Amino acid sequence: MSSNPVFLASPDPIPASQPLPHRKVIRSWLTPIVERRTARAVALLALDWAIFAALMVATVLLSAWWAKLLCGLAAGFMIGRLFIIGHDACHQSYTPHRGLNRVLGRIAMLPSLTPYSLWEVGHNVVHHGYTNLKGVDFVWAPLTRAEFDALRPGQRALERLYRSGWGPAAYYLVEMWWKRMFFPRKTYLGTRRAEFVWDGVIVVATAAVWIGALVASALATDQSVALLVSLGFGVPFLFWNAMIGFVVYVHHTHTAVQWHDDKAAWARAAPFVSTTVHLTFPLRIGALLHHIMEHTAHHVDMSIPLYRLEPAQQLLETTLPGRITVQRFSWRWYFDTARRCKLYDFSRCCWTDFEGRQTSACQTAVA
Repeated sequence: MSSNPVFLASPDPIPASQPLPHRKVIRSWLTPIVERRTARAVALLALDWAIFAALMVATVLLSAWWAKLLCGLAAGFMIGRLFIIGHDACHQSYTPHRGLNRVLGRIAMLPSLTPYSLWEVGHNVVHHGYTNLKGVDFVWAPLTRAEFDALRPGQRALERLYRSGWGPAAYYLVEMWWKRMFFPRKTYLGTRRAEFVWDGVIVVATAAVWIGALVASALATDQSVALLVSLGFGVPFLFWNAMIGFVVYVHHTHTAVQWHDDKAAWARAAPFVSTTVHLTFPLRIGALLHHIMEHTAHHVDMSIPLYRLEPAQQLLETTLPGRITVQRFSWRWYFDTARRCKLYDFSRCCWTDFEGRQTSACQTAVA
């Protein structure tokens, strides 16, 4: 963390008619906010792990199936919270200590069965390095009409499911976790490292211990093994997949957000600002998600810890009025977005439906 910030207070708002400052300048505004605290970080991780463990115990001890189900769903939500902590640690933004971040990140990602090193490559290098650049960034990358038509019938059906609004769990489980996180083929990575294999082994061992503990608990308490494993492992893991699939979808999918297939045009569009969405919720629900929805600030400066994202996002939106996509969440908006954002027409810079009909305004590059 720099000890010589350029600005000690927010700069004056920059009208949308003026050129966007260089990313280094924008990041300098945020320098006083980037304060990583080890004690706070460790305490937050310990708290979330304790709640997750308590929910797992309750899933075993409670007798009513519906109570077990509720605990399983809540445990899935806590897996999401823990993963967000691991995500921060993977960015080296959680504490000031690189080695500690790697340890805490792996601990935080265990319940989501996420190999730390594979996530680090796919997310930090690819997604953040080339956000919404078709052919490089693979996260919810939209197909063109020609690409969709070239798919086999089963693949088209799967794409329709993914883009229906009901498919985030299936998308993340299949396209992200199974293909890119669980011992992925070299075609998805371009390289192999021993670290990838060992992190995969850790994930398998975690799943084995988790399921084994539930089986042993079921036998010890004379419960149905299938029911307890389903509610104590299957439900939390599926809920987590739905949660992360939804989060990464709404972060970069919006009728006002542009995708690019030309690297030069993508670079001119200031993608660290123009390709992200700040989704707001009532009742400070975003705080329960460790402020991961303050996503523009995160893409501008990945070194901002999750517990400082809220003021960073506020500073950006005050200083860059009209530049940042801010969307208040509602299920009506979400399903309307899913209805509109099926395919992308890169020649017209707009979203289309599966028949190629334009469903959003043509976007121009942000400068």
